[in-house]
Amino acid sequence: MAVLAIGSVVALTATLTPETARADPALVSAPKGVAAGGHDVVAFFQDGTAVLGQQTHAILWHGAVWRFASSQNQERFELNPRAYAPRFGGYCAYALSKGYLAPGNPTLWVIADGRLYLLNNPSALAAWQAERQALIAAAEGRWPKILRK
Repeated sequence: MAVLAIGSVVALTATLTPETARADPALVSAPKGVAAGGHDVVAFFQDGTAVLGQQTHAILWHGAVWRFASSQNQERFELNPRAYAPRFGGYCAYALSKGYLAPGNPTLWVIADGRLYLLNNPSALAAWQAERQALIAAAEGRWPKILRK
């Protein structure tokens, strides 16, 4: 019986290719393991600007490292991470609304209805600002299903 199980595992392993063994995209866009490009997501709300976080003020949440400019901002995030984390895991909200994934750029951002949205490029930001409500609705309809494509 053990030989049969080992043979089955070998057969299954032999059928895996890099294409079939590829993991789904992560829930949080975190190039090099760091969310929001290392920016303090609380600072967007508190200071109204993109501020780089420090390695000394960092936590692991949803499989990514989140950095903060101060211990106070880290504490705020720890108390309610969903209030501060970018919507759609920090992926570009415009790209998501159009049906594909692209990383968000933390220097191109919008806070709307109390949510932080990251965009990928200046054109995406301009389009997002012009059609925000329709694009939010389209992106919401695709999230998080798009991660399993």
